[in-house]
Amino acid sequence: MTDRSAGAADAYGTRDPDALARRAGTRANPDNDQHFLVDDRVLDRLPTYLPADADRSHLLEVGGGAGALTDRLLAAVGAGGAAAGDSDDDTSNAAEGGPVGRVTVIERDPPFAAFLREEFAAAVDAGTLTVLEGDALEVELPDFTACVANLPYGISSEIAFRLLPRKKSLVLTFQAEFADRMVASAGESEYGRLSVSAQHYANVEVVERIPKEAFDPQPAVESAVVRCTPRDPDYEVGDEAFFLRFVKALFTQRRKTVRNAIRNTAHISGLDAPDAVVDAVDEDLLGRRPGTLDPSAFAALAELAREHGSPAEA
Repeated sequence: MTDRSAGAADAYGTRDPDALARRAGTRANPDNDQHFLVDDRVLDRLPTYLPADADRSHLLEVGGGAGALTDRLLAAVGAGGAAAGDSDDDTSNAAEGGPVGRVTVIERDPPFAAFLREEFAAAVDAGTLTVLEGDALEVELPDFTACVANLPYGISSEIAFRLLPRKKSLVLTFQAEFADRMVASAGESEYGRLSVSAQHYANVEVVERIPKEAFDPQPAVESAVVRCTPRDPDYEVGDEAFFLRFVKALFTQRRKTVRNAIRNTAHISGLDAPDAVVDAVDEDLLGRRPGTLDPSAFAALAELAREHGSPAEA
């Protein structure tokens, strides 16, 4: 690894993704769900999608790979040098005189984890970068303040729902179809369990579409960047675990009426008395289908189910 440019050890935000891959000496393996983002313009934009008031003092990245995004995140926390594409309205900690934050990157592939520690040795030594080697679904997550990541698509759902309950700002790349389901509204064809569950924790929005050509190797589908801004929902649920389980249950019967969905899915929701729930629900609501109910309607229905259906423990 002798082709590192002068000054790269203490200036971040401009490393070339292709050069990083060459120095790593290992290509991304699609069989291991590795598709590295290599478009500089997209990489530069990702940290800027964090909400203006997001706490950038400890950024988390999941799936560091050869470090192209890691490099941009180190710039965003002011670890050395300015982030590429900084403008007058930049809100990162890289502003002159701003505090220096830190980055934690989770990488399960040992060769890439070792490369990240070597490539960014100065940041590791300074305490501004920590490389956690392991599976993002199994390692203990640090006390991060925000997350920016190009997620492995095969486990994107599981990772997203490890992160969302932490109520932190998230900027995550997903397959475009998955992203569209996250942000869908009641009545739309993409609306489902994923929509209700994600929107329970945050305001979710697609902020950019990414073509296949921005990745190496290219995935089979297009991707999208989703921003999740944490918020408290405008409804209350007495038991969050039951609420999410109830939503999951009803969407397994999305083409049925709510009446039949409640009765047919007691084994999933854990209701002991589904008929008692049906008797307690307004007739107009019973005739609708799950895909037409917004999250607040699901919450109200779940509370009735808890009150009248004696839900068993999960």
